[in-house]
Amino acid sequence: MNGIPKYNFYRKKYGDELLIDVIDLESIKGKIRKTPVHRVTYYDITFITEGSEEVGLNDRTYTVAPGSAVCSIPGDVWTWEPNTRMNGYVLVFEEEFLLSFFNDPFFLRKFAYLNPQRESAHLCIEDQLFSRVMQLLLLIKDEINNYAEKDHHMLRAMLYEVLMLLHRSYISAPSNPEPPKDIAVDRYIYSFVQMVNDGYTSQRNVQDYADRLFISTNYLNRIVRQTLGVTTKQYIQNKVMQEAKRLLTYTTLSVAEIAATLHFETASYFIRFFRKHAGNTPREYRESLVHRIKSSAQL
Repeated sequence: MNGIPKYNFYRKKYGDELLIDVIDLESIKGKIRKTPVHRVTYYDITFITEGSEEVGLNDRTYTVAPGSAVCSIPGDVWTWEPNTRMNGYVLVFEEEFLLSFFNDPFFLRKFAYLNPQRESAHLCIEDQLFSRVMQLLLLIKDEINNYAEKDHHMLRAMLYEVLMLLHRSYISAPSNPEPPKDIAVDRYIYSFVQMVNDGYTSQRNVQDYADRLFISTNYLNRIVRQTLGVTTKQYIQNKVMQEAKRLLTYTTLSVAEIAATLHFETASYFIRFFRKHAGNTPREYRESLVHRIKSSAQL
């Protein structure tokens, strides 16, 4: 594998551009079998109706079962069982599909389960609520599949209802309290997080981010530490390390190739950076993964 495969949104699957779809999990099992590890470039909420397995999202593994939903945002990396036997539905959409209606660039981030800083991407939905969500997904499928002229306003309304029902499920869970409003709507933090998500591989200067937000570096450092619990520099470096570990784990790219992908000037500089933050070199990290896999297979 030369890199983590990307799943892109098929905007013209139905002819004219449509930025929402509901897909039967059964219909994409062949794709999952070929690329069980992949990165999505769109919002993906997968609902399980049959079966129980482990599913990975980024650096976490969730045990999912009927009534579960796993919520991913653009850039997230999924890890499936190649021969998954689970069934369900996958709700996929592009951010602009809702932004064109709500006219709020931070609208989706107000849903805690779609926020880049979410504690968990896994929802266990109460039976009655899950049944209601399933009815909405089938209505979305019906609108998309049975009408030549797709009613975008109706589809947005149904998507919004699904998101609100999931929000209700999320905040009702004891471990998932609703975030304080002043943090959830902080436009600087959300803009900063989005900028880092888009540019961390090539842009790692704190001053540049502050300049783009038209605020001072001191103010940016203060609100990032208060909201995200780390300094601005640490947040950016953590993103770089997260991607480096993904590439070491899920690809066969050499250390030099990964260094180039992450825009390090030299492979040796990348190795020093990695050792400082992980405690071992990229090669040692990859070898330790292989050792753990072999040890698990022998149990």
